[in-house]
Amino acid sequence: MQSHPSQPGLTVLRRPQVESRTGLAKSSLYALIAHGLFPAPIRLTPNTVGWLEHEIEHWIAQRTQASRVVGR
Repeated sequence: MQSHPSQPGLTVLRRPQVESRTGLAKSSLYALIAHGLFPAPIRLTPNTVGWLEHEIEHWIAQRTQASRVVGR
C-alpha cells in the first residue's frame, strides 16, 4: 500500500467564489486562463471544476503588487 503525503490547508473554490474574490466576470476569467494569465481550474468531476484557493490568493497578491509599482 502506497502512502500519499497529506496536503493540509488545500481549499477548493467554485467559480462564484473566484468571481467574488477577484471582481472578474466569468468571461474575463476564462479569457485570462486562455492566455495563461490566470490559474486554470482543476477538474473535480466530469462536469465540475474548482480553483485552488492558494493559487487565487497568490494571483491577487501578484496583481496588487504590480499595481503598486512606482512609476506606473
